[in-house]
Amino acid sequence: MADHEQPPVDDELPEDSLAEELVDENVDSVFGEKTDEPVDERTETERLQDELDAARDRTLRAQAELDNFRKRANRTAQDERKYANIHLMRDLLPVIDNMQRAIEAAEKSDEGGGLLEGFKLVAQQVETVLGQYHCKRIEAIGEPFDPNWHEAILQQPSADHEPGTVIMVTQPGYQLHDRVVRPPQVIVAQAGEASPAE
Repeated sequence: MADHEQPPVDDELPEDSLAEELVDENVDSVFGEKTDEPVDERTETERLQDELDAARDRTLRAQAELDNFRKRANRTAQDERKYANIHLMRDLLPVIDNMQRAIEAAEKSDEGGGLLEGFKLVAQQVETVLGQYHCKRIEAIGEPFDPNWHEAILQQPSADHEPGTVIMVTQPGYQLHDRVVRPPQVIVAQAGEASPAE
């Protein structure tokens, strides 16, 4: 060993170690003491967990919305199939009305007994076909007046009926399933004495 070289003393540190120690001291003085737990890694894990929870929540909401949409679409399709014939029924009702008027006119006349019976059979057959497609006549006489089901054209005093009761049907009404195709036109009893015309 040469005289001018001296072995390093334990108290002295190489320059790189000294620089690292100074940086560590400055960091500790600013941020507090060093801990063994990696703070950044823990917060990153929490952030990722929050994002995962939010993504799960969005997925569940999207699935629920899709299920609701499918149910609404199925209900709409079922209603469309169920009430698809309502326009046809509305177009047929005036034909049925005319048939009924012809029957009533023929009953007042003594002529055409065989023709009258045939016409009655045709009218019954049409009513049967309507019934097969769940279109039936709305029974109104004696029922309480309901504006959802009946169309009142007149109020008439009646001693025999409670006020608000349907006492006469001037044009029959029909319903398809639970939907009104055409409301019956009715005369409704009102409080008071019966008129002489009645």
